[in-house]
Amino acid sequence: MLPEHPHGTWEPAPAARWEDAFLSGNGRHGALVFGDPHDDRVIVTHHALVRPDGGPQPMPPQLAAQLPLLQDRLLAGDVTASERFTDGRALRWVRAFHPGFQVRFARDSVVWRNYRRWVDFATGECVARAGGWLGRVFVSRADDVVVQYATGAALDGEVSLDARLTGVPGGLGVGRGVVLTSYGAQLTLRCRYPDSDLAYTGVTVALVRGGRTAVGTTGLRVTGADEILLLTRVHRHLGELDAGAEATALAELLDGDDTAGTYARLLDRHTARHRAAYERVTFDLGSLPTERALSGSELVQRTDSPALLERLFAAGRYHLLSSSGALPPRLTGLWTGEWDTAWSGAFTTDANVNLQTASATACALPEVTEAQGALIQSQLAHWRDNARDIFGARGIVAPAHTDGESGHAYHFQREWPMHLWTAGADWLLTPLVEQAEASGERPLWLGSGLAELALFYEDFLTRTGPDGRIVIVPSYSPENRPANASWGTLNATMDIAAARHALRTAAAWHPGPDGDRWNALADRLPDYRINDDGALAEWAWPGLEETYDHRHLSHLYPVWPHHEISPYATPELAKAAQHALALRGAENDSAHSHLHHALIAARLCDAPRVAEALRQVLTGDYFHPSLMSAHYPRRDVYNADAAHTLPALLVEALLQSTPDRLVLLPARPVSWRRGAVRGLRTRFGATVDLSWKGGVCTAVVRPGRDAVVGLSTPAGDDRQLRLVAGEDRELTVRTR
Repeated sequence: MLPEHPHGTWEPAPAARWEDAFLSGNGRHGALVFGDPHDDRVIVTHHALVRPDGGPQPMPPQLAAQLPLLQDRLLAGDVTASERFTDGRALRWVRAFHPGFQVRFARDSVVWRNYRRWVDFATGECVARAGGWLGRVFVSRADDVVVQYATGAALDGEVSLDARLTGVPGGLGVGRGVVLTSYGAQLTLRCRYPDSDLAYTGVTVALVRGGRTAVGTTGLRVTGADEILLLTRVHRHLGELDAGAEATALAELLDGDDTAGTYARLLDRHTARHRAAYERVTFDLGSLPTERALSGSELVQRTDSPALLERLFAAGRYHLLSSSGALPPRLTGLWTGEWDTAWSGAFTTDANVNLQTASATACALPEVTEAQGALIQSQLAHWRDNARDIFGARGIVAPAHTDGESGHAYHFQREWPMHLWTAGADWLLTPLVEQAEASGERPLWLGSGLAELALFYEDFLTRTGPDGRIVIVPSYSPENRPANASWGTLNATMDIAAARHALRTAAAWHPGPDGDRWNALADRLPDYRINDDGALAEWAWPGLEETYDHRHLSHLYPVWPHHEISPYATPELAKAAQHALALRGAENDSAHSHLHHALIAARLCDAPRVAEALRQVLTGDYFHPSLMSAHYPRRDVYNADAAHTLPALLVEALLQSTPDRLVLLPARPVSWRRGAVRGLRTRFGATVDLSWKGGVCTAVVRPGRDAVVGLSTPAGDDRQLRLVAGEDRELTVRTR
């Protein structure tokens, strides 16, 4: 049964490429499902599958002793001084994320008709049907296992675990095994990385009802079976893995020889967790039933259809939830079908990670924020190494790239001196602070992390300019440079904003002498600069010239993600920020650039600019039939940025919040004439249901705690709301 619109998507043909496969995941294991009745393939992935690169993990460069000289030279006007702030090593990418293997059921012969495949976002289940054949797949959030089920006439063929995927290294050592059991079989695939003691092992147990089983040419030979159930896990490990013990653990999930019953029970256990998270928020633009019924590949061609935005919103939340668990989403989410993944399939922290997770708090997905917190907590010791080795400081400095294991800042080169970037920890911790504000819960480790970040700034912010204000030196605005200077320079606007936010936040979490000291340090940070064009400058240092045509918008960090600059609190700076946004080029048309642009425009209440940036994404052919996205137009380079970031933009256009403000319909495109979004969370602890039609917007605010907040709308509403925990408040405001 097809899922109810918009909570799923469908296609009339099997996936011909891995990029078109439907996706399932539990934040650890991922599955790319092709749905081919002839050769039923599921590519299995796991967040832990990163390829060793032949040596020990690099450490950050030992540069602290050179830092004072670099600072002296930059302050003296040497615009290329940062290019010599290196230990001479060549650029070394972080270790690459890669797929594990395919679970294949190659059938001897099959004739099929009336084909259809679909994915149900509310359950995470991928289904394909053709005549009497039915294939079903999901990845269990409850039992951490990839579950496959097939039934239908003539289940004759061979089940195998196949490591032959695009780009697989020639030196990968592969061993396979099949052991027949009372319930069916145990299949094992062991892969040892070239020049490494590391390996990964896939284990599948097969429960076969009816027919006969035997050891086949590549795996398990099945003849005349009525149903097949496959349970799969993959582990990355040192030395040997006890595959028999893993198979025994998987077999314990079986209900005797009941294939359909086991599948249904495991699906119910998974759905209880997945559906509860997915259904917290819904988004409806009142689209036509005829357009809602279209396949994904048809709908992405209807670029002006409200049904497309509805489905992309649903798909974005689904994929974001499915790729978040042990870690937050990578550049490819949790999925890839090839070993040569662009940019190592890593976590790029100077833009992409936070863009992808931007909707987590408002869209009620604390699972996503918790996954980001898990990444941070696992790397804090390495972040301390970065602060000590590069800057000679206490505290923490986050890297610009990580494979999910090493948090050391070693990915840098002359053109992009990532090791100079000090804003990363504030950038990554911000979503966790916002989630804490929304929930009212303050994790102890987060408070400690904020204090460590403040300690870094205490040690690092020691230089002053002629006006007695602090100078941030060296400073770096990802991944841009002044037109008349090198990449490492002074007073990047992002660095100023991050330092101010980090110090103020740490002070609020730690009142007393420490907080007083951190607030005083924040007071001494430089002001932002408005350049000769009337735009907010990317570097608040006299004489540094702008480079406008660039995909990153780091200098607008005080607008988004922070609310430091806004039309309500700082109208003059907001005007300069809006002009800076208007002057910014799209450079290479990367999807994250357009959506970052739109998020900032939404904070500046610029609905036409939001609509135009959104149009660029919808008309640029960024979305695969699976509704996962690409990095560049024309579906070039599989990448989750657009898919995961889009829900954040749609919400930001309709509702924004801080601990003391609620903004309704700040940047709603005029084409969204009617609609409703339900279940949004605010940073002052309330849930909001929002609907609008015919010039009137109704908001039902359900506070979880007492609060006093200002209400603002672009139509001119400006008043105070006194909210009482447990008492719903209905608001009616004018739209534009």
